[in-house]
Amino acid sequence: MRHGNKINHLGRTHSHRDALLKNLAISLIQYKRIETTLAKAKELRKYVEPLITKSKNDSTHSRRTVFSYLQDKEAIKTLFGEIAEKVANRNGGYTRIIKLGTRFGDNAEVALIELVDYNEALLTSVEEKSTKTRRSRRGGKKTEGAVEAVTVETAAVDESSAEVVEETPAAEVVAEAAPAVEEAPEAPAAEGEETKEA
Repeated sequence: MRHGNKINHLGRTHSHRDALLKNLAISLIQYKRIETTLAKAKELRKYVEPLITKSKNDSTHSRRTVFSYLQDKEAIKTLFGEIAEKVANRNGGYTRIIKLGTRFGDNAEVALIELVDYNEALLTSVEEKSTKTRRSRRGGKKTEGAVEAVTVETAAVDESSAEVVEETPAAEVVAEAAPAVEEAPEAPAAEGEETKEA
């Protein structure tokens, strides 16, 4: 029984799994986005995110620790230089997994894993959404009479002289502004139906 064993062995021995994750991490650091199976992407996320967090502290000890995992000088240089600058203000969640469906050959679930700060399309769309203002369709153009009807008051009290000023009632203004509506003639009743009049 595997109670509490949360690690996915990916059908490999320990050394083979370490080599796989190391190569996937190097590719992710180099290309910023890779396509792999969903299970490998989820394991890669657990493997590479602590390394990215470690790269935010650029010290000799951090570089040696990360190098013990990756064993690649170019990846270390990219990680501690370019990537560490981009993720400096981010507290975790450096990667994103996007499901792509299934693979044609073996029907395996395929996913795209990418570094969040390097997806320019999503970053620009977020900026556009934040600058866009919300417009409502309810406050459309009103007719001139309707605007007057809203603004006309039946009685206004002049505070200085305390006398009541009367204006035209709002109902009259609305009646003047609204065009006359003609009623449609009633359709004749079909044969055999009787019309009821009240």
